[in-house]
Amino acid sequence: MVVLGGFYVVMILLMVLADFAYTDLESLKRTLSEPEIQYSLKLSLLSCTLSTLMSLVVAVPIGYIMSRFTFRGQSVVDAILDIPIVLPPLVVGISLLVLFNYPPFHWLSRWVVFEVPAVVLAQFMVACAFAVRTMRVSFDQIPVRFEQVALTLGCNRSQAFWLVVFPQSRRGLLAAGTLAWARSLGEFGPILVFAGSTRMRTEVLPTSVYLEMQSGDLKGMLSVSILMIALSAAVLILARALGMQRINA
Repeated sequence: MVVLGGFYVVMILLMVLADFAYTDLESLKRTLSEPEIQYSLKLSLLSCTLSTLMSLVVAVPIGYIMSRFTFRGQSVVDAILDIPIVLPPLVVGISLLVLFNYPPFHWLSRWVVFEVPAVVLAQFMVACAFAVRTMRVSFDQIPVRFEQVALTLGCNRSQAFWLVVFPQSRRGLLAAGTLAWARSLGEFGPILVFAGSTRMRTEVLPTSVYLEMQSGDLKGMLSVSILMIALSAAVLILARALGMQRINA
């Protein structure tokens, strides 16, 4: 098992190094200076941030409810929340596309489907499921006794949450946000189906990789891939650094 784990780690490292080895600095500069790629980068940063914020707004209350309360049909709700995780990403995009053919969603399809909001929504539908799961685990690790003490001291449920539980869940919130952002950055299937891959309109970094590959520009494709690797690594390093600061504090 240890050998297999070591092999997995080495394979990940070799894959990343292979990308860097195949792409020269000149190709990287040329690709990243193209207006289409710069637009793709800006849209990716904006959409990932928006979808992450939306995911956290949803994940905190749902994660808390699923962690602290028991109700009829809870297992069904739990299974529904996990559907975006187990569904093939392409199916998520197709389902969104079909959904916006029915009322009341079809009233908004003109402004959503194959537009920038579709990019954010497609990312949100998948990323939010991971954020919910992370926040539930985070709340599970906080003893219920802390809330019970706060309630006996005169706090209501809302005050106990914001004053006692939420401050202790900040590391979980950071983990959920990091996971949601990274998942949004790598989302491809739902975006391709639901938002399309129109350059200078709905193109994000994963679809840029696809378009560069379609045009036969392998070095351009790898240049965008390296940019995505760098962004993901930066987010993970920042999250770990902030987490360490909280621990030391």
